[in-house]
Amino acid sequence: MNESRPAIAIVTPVIEATFGVWNQPAALLPDGYVNAVRQAGGLALLTTPERQLVQEPDELLERVDGLLLSGGHDMDPGCYGAERHEATNNVDALRDAFEIALTRRAVQRNMPVLGICRGIQVLNVAFGGTLHQHLPESVGHEDHRRVPGSFDGADHDVRLTPGSLAALAAGELLHATKSHHHQGVDRIGEGLVVTGTATLDGLTEAIELPERRFVLGVQWHPEADDRSRVVGALVQAALDYRASRDEVAA
Repeated sequence: MNESRPAIAIVTPVIEATFGVWNQPAALLPDGYVNAVRQAGGLALLTTPERQLVQEPDELLERVDGLLLSGGHDMDPGCYGAERHEATNNVDALRDAFEIALTRRAVQRNMPVLGICRGIQVLNVAFGGTLHQHLPESVGHEDHRRVPGSFDGADHDVRLTPGSLAALAAGELLHATKSHHHQGVDRIGEGLVVTGTATLDGLTEAIELPERRFVLGVQWHPEADDRSRVVGALVQAALDYRASRDEVAA
């Protein structure tokens, strides 16, 4: 039996960055995602958007056991048939197409998928859902992103559905979360169900696809919370996925 760690692909954006005397595009991801995967016993493999993989996502997915859609900038509202709001910024069409293609194909393969913050939005849009482009206009407050650039004071509770994947992953029904986003899930994508809502205002905070092994999107940031079990649930599901794939191959 293969005892190596399950490999988790983490989508990593390419953005302008400054280091030393250089200012140039760089693959840049907060280390919290990598650490959360490692601490849960997984092998984190960072992957950047690539046009060829939009057409052939299996080339990547054949080599990993799970997919983690990380946070980041806003999606292009054209992906869900909406006009661009003035507060929507820093869109990356290649990243959108890349993540949507990976998500759809990973789900077809019954591979574990976890979407975090932007990732829940990608998951929803991949299945035909839409987004609120600026939550202060939709919910009337700034409590989902109280301090831009910081998780300080960003905790709020999410109520999870009993028996749901979200509740099993979090290990509780009332879950304290770290939040930092100004967009959110609006109309739910086909086949997805809402299994978590913010106690603040009822905003959708967790969605999942019950017919698959492990497809979960959370609007909060479990990688920023040392107490969170959510990324660990993805790693365990990836280990189970690999074991089942090995059995078929044997």
